[in-house]
Amino acid sequence: MAAFMDVLTWIGTNILGQPAILLGIVAFVGLVLQKKPFNEVLTGTAKVMIGVVMMLAGAGLFVDELVNFQSLITAATGVAPKYPPNYVPLNDLISQYGSYAAVIMTVAFIIHLILVRVVPKLRHVYLTGHLMWWVSLLVVAVILTINPNATAKEIILLGSVTMAIYWTIQPAYIHHAMRDIIGSDAIGYAHTSSLVALISYHVGKRIGKPEESTENITLPRALSFLKDYAVSTAVILGIIMVVAAIAGYIKTPDTVANLAGDLNPIIWAVLRGVYFAAAIVVLLTGVKMFVGEIVPAFKGISEKVIPGAIPAVDCPVVFPYAPTAVIIGFLSGLGMFLVMMALFIATGFAVIVPPMIMLFFPGGAAAVFGNKTGGWKGAVFAGALNGFILAIGQALTLQFLTYGAELATLGDPDWYAIVAILKAILGAIF
Repeated sequence: MAAFMDVLTWIGTNILGQPAILLGIVAFVGLVLQKKPFNEVLTGTAKVMIGVVMMLAGAGLFVDELVNFQSLITAATGVAPKYPPNYVPLNDLISQYGSYAAVIMTVAFIIHLILVRVVPKLRHVYLTGHLMWWVSLLVVAVILTINPNATAKEIILLGSVTMAIYWTIQPAYIHHAMRDIIGSDAIGYAHTSSLVALISYHVGKRIGKPEESTENITLPRALSFLKDYAVSTAVILGIIMVVAAIAGYIKTPDTVANLAGDLNPIIWAVLRGVYFAAAIVVLLTGVKMFVGEIVPAFKGISEKVIPGAIPAVDCPVVFPYAPTAVIIGFLSGLGMFLVMMALFIATGFAVIVPPMIMLFFPGGAAAVFGNKTGGWKGAVFAGALNGFILAIGQALTLQFLTYGAELATLGDPDWYAIVAILKAILGAIF
């Protein structure tokens, strides 16, 4: 039994948890099933893996700058999240129960593939590997919070069923909106921002017009440079970083000086805007390469193994369809979160910190959905909704989780829904 668990853990860690490996295998199998010649199999597989790595590299570079931004916000506001008393830190949760999450991820993925194969209307294969591990860990934390005495079998069984159901239905219930955005059924949306994206898509119809898209906004000639998403990212986020650096320096100069190193803080902040822009360019280039290769490669699986199957992938896949909306969604979400943070602190309800990564990726993706139906108004609403949900979700989940409470600060909108549903169901079981 122990050896079997070790095998499941190895698969979860080395294959499912590694997006380039997982998607490379998917592309390889799909191309082989189509009986493509060796050179096409090798080229297609390599390009998928390179595209994924480029996408992750761009995202990683962007995350690095978001961490810098978060450090400036923390320095300027002086706030830090308050965790429950006697909680088990995230590092301890991972060291003690990380293998459980890997096993859950592996078992749940097998169940998910079976469900996708036998239920014709649920033909999306969930392929966002890194999120699969994190949400599996979140489920472990929720189960242990509700019942610290839960056995390994109980944790793995409950976690696997929960994740298999979520991975199977999530890309399906948002696919009508995803189809509208990309114009085909070629790719599905597999990300834990699905709820805010779906709400934004439908609310957008009520508050705006598609023809008022962020990509079609008419600007004065002096501001026409903002139509280039790379330039607008560098300028807008560069200015924001400069303002944040000045605010942080006034309150805690040592923190900002440490971030800037040998550079003048203003020069350092300006460069951060340029790095933000470079990250977006790399990310979108990777997305285009990845999508361009995975779609034809996946045909082998959709024809031979799981008839009609659609690959469902990470949220940056929608960024190229409205890159300006992505930035607008991030900014409106950040503004909403800061308002909520100030309100919570003033009322004594909670102390929360801006989760920059979650404000950007889910907020940016939701803004693409909102923009599709509601133009710039839909994009602004989507980002603001994401910021609102992240603020409420973080505050409530921080108060609830006694295992890995830091997960509350790392959460996407769907995370908080999963926590609430599990809390209601498992509270009645245990």
